[in-house]
Amino acid sequence: MMRMRFGMKLSVLAVSALIVGAGAVSADTLRQALTKAYNNSGLLEQNRAVLRAANEDVAQAVTTLRPVFNWSAGITHNFGRSLSPGTGALVNTDSTSQSLALSAEMTIYDGGSNKFAIEAAKETVLATRQSLISVEQNVLLDAVQAYMDVRRETETVTLRQNNLRVIQEELRAAQDRFDVGEVTKTDVALAEARFASSLAQLEAAKGALQQAKARYMQAVGVTANGLSTPPSLPKLPDSVAAAQSVAVRNHPAMRQIQHAIKAADLNIARAKTASGPTATIGGSYGIARTNNSKATEPGSISLNIRGPIYTGGNIPSVIRKAQAQKEAQVANLHVSKRQIEQAAATSYALLDMARASRKATEEQIRASQVAFEGTKEEATLGARTTLDVLNAEQDLLNAKAS
Repeated sequence: MMRMRFGMKLSVLAVSALIVGAGAVSADTLRQALTKAYNNSGLLEQNRAVLRAANEDVAQAVTTLRPVFNWSAGITHNFGRSLSPGTGALVNTDSTSQSLALSAEMTIYDGGSNKFAIEAAKETVLATRQSLISVEQNVLLDAVQAYMDVRRETETVTLRQNNLRVIQEELRAAQDRFDVGEVTKTDVALAEARFASSLAQLEAAKGALQQAKARYMQAVGVTANGLSTPPSLPKLPDSVAAAQSVAVRNHPAMRQIQHAIKAADLNIARAKTASGPTATIGGSYGIARTNNSKATEPGSISLNIRGPIYTGGNIPSVIRKAQAQKEAQVANLHVSKRQIEQAAATSYALLDMARASRKATEEQIRASQVAFEGTKEEATLGARTTLDVLNAEQDLLNAKAS
């Protein structure tokens, strides 16, 4: 089953919509990352070579319509002895012959077999080109996803660092209040536990960032040294149906299969020509000489017509095979169409969900910030405990990390 990645493309855009934060002052842009991924991809180079090989299939198919010229040259020395009829003595019969010849042959009629082969090869090239486009999209998608992963994990590390500083201040405040008898040792222990937990979360975030940078190196081919804020999302289809229509119409997998179906039709037509006659014309011209005799110049022109009488069922079998291959491609087209439509619908829903989630998260962050500041202020007046402050701070952190 073909791997459909349309869904992943919009999913990456959904992730982009959820990320908030400014980029580094000196940083790579998303466009630069995509350019590097395109230029550094060994997978793309491999598939470009596959396309070049497919182009050569067309060149080879075209040669079947052109004449073929050959040359040959030879020298032969014969040696031996024979009895002379008159004297009965042994006489040497050595002789040397030289020859030089040119020949040409060309198919003048084959029922269109060679032309069908050329057109089928062209359709195969077009299908291979769409396969390359699909690989290009996957390479760029991987780069976008790696880019956004690094940015997300970088923001997470920054968030964890800020959170650690806040909790460290809370721990210091709890210790100071304990020293003057305002809180118990339990409050200090709670702050210490939360500080240790925050430190562990920071180290985990740093590890996740290193993993994201490793994926970036694999996808883009260079180290991620600061990544700027990506541009705004492009205009997207207004509805699920519109997204599905665009996906089905433009997806390289659909176009690849469509060209494969055309090639299969041509292969069926070519297979049917095998039961007809084939006509070729040929000619040759040469120079030959034996010992010191006068050179001769033999030449010939020929017309050859041949055709099958009985092949043991091979030709009908070849035709049936070509027809079955076309049917397989047609079925594959229907399957791919449904997969693409499903992926488009799922991705569109995920994008809508991401947009709605971002708005809700922004409101959650605002409310959590107000609650945290209020709880912290109330704690200084003795109306709130250290645990209340730590919980409010954790709620704010969770809101920012979501």
